[in-house]
Amino acid sequence: MDTPNIDPQTEIELQAAAFRRLQQHLMQDRTDVQNIDMMNLAGFCRNCLSRWYQEAANERGIDLDKNSARKIFYGMTMHDWKANYQTDANTDKQAVFDVAFKENVTDQG
Repeated sequence: MDTPNIDPQTEIELQAAAFRRLQQHLMQDRTDVQNIDMMNLAGFCRNCLSRWYQEAANERGIDLDKNSARKIFYGMTMHDWKANYQTDANTDKQAVFDVAFKENVTDQG
């Protein structure tokens, strides 16, 4: 099957819909999946998604800080998310996370 010819506006709308579905999956359907596990396996987590949202807003001249972006993405404060869903990570997971964070989050420039 050939790729359909999709106009640019429809492509943006489809990408936005896919993002909203990913957000719903992570924030409602799979709250059991820990950020540290996502970072260790995939190199990104919910915090990365909220940071990318913040960066996109800032690039467009919208003054959005990290905590506000997280509240938008999480639908609650980080404090509330951690209290409701975050579990403690063992030292092995934390060590793997430290490497994954350095490889994927720290400034690559």
